[in-house]
This record gives sequence, structure tokens and C-alpha cells, in this order.
Amino acid sequence: MTFEELTKNKPTLEWKQRMDEDDDLFTDENINATNEVLDSYINSLKELKDNPTEEKVLECVKKVVISLNELNENYDYFIETMEREELYEFITEAARIAGFVSEEDITEEWREW
Repeated sequence: MTFEELTKNKPTLEWKQRMDEDDDLFTDENINATNEVLDSYINSLKELKDNPTEEKVLECVKKVVISLNELNENYDYFIETMEREELYEFITEAARIAGFVSEEDITEEWREW
């Protein structure tokens, strides 16, 4: 998978669909804000180019997780179990594409959602 393919499969696509099916966790505002955070994460990983260090990738992970913590708080805690799993998969897949693979939860240290 590439960053471009991953970007086309953000968890927010499913969230939009669930919102359209009357899931009241989601609003256009929290979905758009999440899209911005995830796009920024992908862009920061892309900027690392061909030889990203573990430290640099984890800095990007930390930034996206903390941003998502803030969004979750600002939008009445819309990240629940299913959303947490979807975001975790997106974040770890992007890190893998960047060249960082871990068997551990790379979001846990900073994640509040």
C-alpha cells in the first residue's frame, strides 16, 4: 500500500457513511477536523523522504495522537472503540509505509481515546 492509497481509505470515509445512516457520534465538523489531522500526519511522514529514523516516525505518531486527543475532547468524545481501532490501523499502516514496523501499540504512550 502507498500513502496515496491509504489516504483514499481514511477511517473518516466509513464515519461519513455511518453518519449518513444516523450515527450521531459524527458531524461534518469532527469528520473534517479528523481528515485534516490525518492528512497532516501523512504529509509529515512523506517529508521524511527515503530514510526516516524510528525517532522521526514516532515524533509524527506522537503529534497525530495528541492532535486526535484534542479533537476528541473538543468534539464531545466521538472516538469510541471502533473508531479507536480504525485510527490505530491507519496510524500504524502509515508508519509501516514510512518504513517503521513495530509489534507494539505505537499510539498507546500518548493516546487518551
